[in-house]
Amino acid sequence: MARIESRLEALGLILPPAFAPPPGVVLPFVNVRVIGNRAILAGHGPQSPEGPLAKPFGKVGRELTLDQGYNAAKLTALSMLGYLQRTLGDLDRVTHWVRIFGMVNSAPGFVQQPAVINGCSDLILELWGPEAGAHARSAVGMAELPFGMPVEIEGEVLISG
Repeated sequence: MARIESRLEALGLILPPAFAPPPGVVLPFVNVRVIGNRAILAGHGPQSPEGPLAKPFGKVGRELTLDQGYNAAKLTALSMLGYLQRTLGDLDRVTHWVRIFGMVNSAPGFVQQPAVINGCSDLILELWGPEAGAHARSAVGMAELPFGMPVEIEGEVLISG
């Protein structure tokens, strides 16, 4: 078994299947775009292990606590990894994480967006380590996110082969 997949299994984490948008919603883009030795990840939201968007929905700092936001960011990282695995065939092809852009559906006055997006960053660093997992990052608050998701994250990685 591949190294990253073994780490996921040891942590008891499951990569969700591809996201099926709600009826009537068309998403006219790819979730991972490979160009040369880079893979760019479109914005992803938190998915349950079965595939639908994970609950709870709403704004961090109002309907969700900081811890629930952190968990949503971790579930979003798993969604991103699922798409990378399906696109690349093997997560071990990811040699370096370049950047992560995290958006948090924030209640007015909520200013802990970096702590929320740590849910994604912490998992990436745990799986790839401090060298390959190190990434540039932004974490910003948004007035709204699609489908009422608490978090949306996009990223970029370097790949081999």
